[in-house]
Amino acid sequence: MEAAVTLRQAREASTLSRRALALRAGTSAATLAAYESGRVIPSVAVFARIIESAGFTPTIALSPAAWDEGERAQELEALLYLADEFEWADRGSLRYPILAEAQTRR
Repeated sequence: MEAAVTLRQAREASTLSRRALALRAGTSAATLAAYESGRVIPSVAVFARIIESAGFTPTIALSPAAWDEGERAQELEALLYLADEFEWADRGSLRYPILAEAQTRR
């Protein structure tokens, strides 16, 4: 869930006004509004402080990511097809010094 949605839900569930919650959390109402709108993303520490100021305990839950092998295979196939569409020409060896060699000459 997005931080903006969670912050707004916590504030509304706490029945605190934006100004009251901002005061409790040690921030401004304008900053809290920016967080709730998603224009600004708060740090984890600030997010937790606001959630706690609203009377809730923030928790983190992990869930396995969905991995669709068929979809990934189709994406790879499309990428390889696109790469084949570009012209390729052998331009010989690199004419510039390799950085590691250039650094040892100094």
